[in-house]
Amino acid sequence: MKLLLIHTGGTIGMAETPDGLAPRKGLVEDAVTARLPPGAELVADVFDPLLDSADVGPSHWNRMLETIRRHPGIPVIITHGTDTMAFTGAALSQALAGENRRVILCGSMLPLGQKGDAEGNLDLAITAAATQGAGVFLAFAGKLLPAAGLVKHHSHEADAFRSQPQAALGVPQRRTFIDRKLAILTLSPGLPAASLKAILETLDGAVLRIFGAGTAMNDGQLLDVIADAVASGKRLRAVSQCEAGGLEPGAYAAGAGLWGTGIENGGTETPEAALIHLWLN
Repeated sequence: MKLLLIHTGGTIGMAETPDGLAPRKGLVEDAVTARLPPGAELVADVFDPLLDSADVGPSHWNRMLETIRRHPGIPVIITHGTDTMAFTGAALSQALAGENRRVILCGSMLPLGQKGDAEGNLDLAITAAATQGAGVFLAFAGKLLPAAGLVKHHSHEADAFRSQPQAALGVPQRRTFIDRKLAILTLSPGLPAASLKAILETLDGAVLRIFGAGTAMNDGQLLDVIADAVASGKRLRAVSQCEAGGLEPGAYAAGAGLWGTGIENGGTETPEAALIHLWLN
């Protein structure tokens, strides 16, 4: 058995210092090596410097993808901080669609050696990596979750993640992430049309989190801003502010004006998944 480890950083690989928790080189690699069955070979790619996941973005997803593709046919474990785990899960799930790779994301709420969740999550990740079947998953809190629709629903508890079902992934138009100015924006009562216009003018596209099953306020100026942005070629994709259930255009008259702007329907996509869709399609 050969296993590829990509260690990006995060809490799982930190240790106590006089100034508080900080990354410690070799901690994760040693922990994985100690858990491998006899005869197994570990291939490690370690980010330098190790990253807090708050700093992970498209260039880092490209590096992960490049490393995975440089080692064909090998199962992969990626250790990663929890704060942007949902974005990386969506990014790798969509970019690797159809490539028949098995990738297991792993992180923790407490570092290795702190009698917390790190060791159990790593044990589960190694077991899951050795299992047959393609896909990108998160090993966390005793569960193996599909990574395409991850939601971090708690900021402190060990059982921090859920996974929302996503539509079957098609093969994306792009396999890596290009330089695009994209963002997730939230519709809120009283949002000034001028503010939304100013933000959209700086972007190539955006995910817009709208109400419930697909409604928006009946504000003609706001709807005109959205329609004008779509007409100018900007990609705007709608998702629900609700964690589960997704959108159903036409279910409520209050959404008619919004759907008339030409905004895309993200369906059951999480905001993270919708953002990655815009990047790759």
